[in-house]
Amino acid sequence: MSEQQIQTKIKKKLQAQGYFVTKLIKTSTNGIPDLLAIKDGKATFIEVKKENGILSPLQELRLSELKKHGCQVYVWSDWNIEFKTNTI
Repeated sequence: MSEQQIQTKIKKKLQAQGYFVTKLIKTSTNGIPDLLAIKDGKATFIEVKKENGILSPLQELRLSELKKHGCQVYVWSDWNIEFKTNTI
């Protein structure tokens, strides 16, 4: 399954749970996660990787920064399967 297909699957399932979800295609901040999901005033950022995908150092930095600002951050390789990483 491609990252795009995984993103679509995640987006549809989150929307079914009442989230507003958008794909962040082009931002002024490189390394920003793929999806932004908002529900009840809380922002959740999701980076989507294939099962054997690897976060770049810049992506790890951005996820860490978002977490420090109180956002929920996840790296998923499928719906509700969190990517295993020790750096976030």
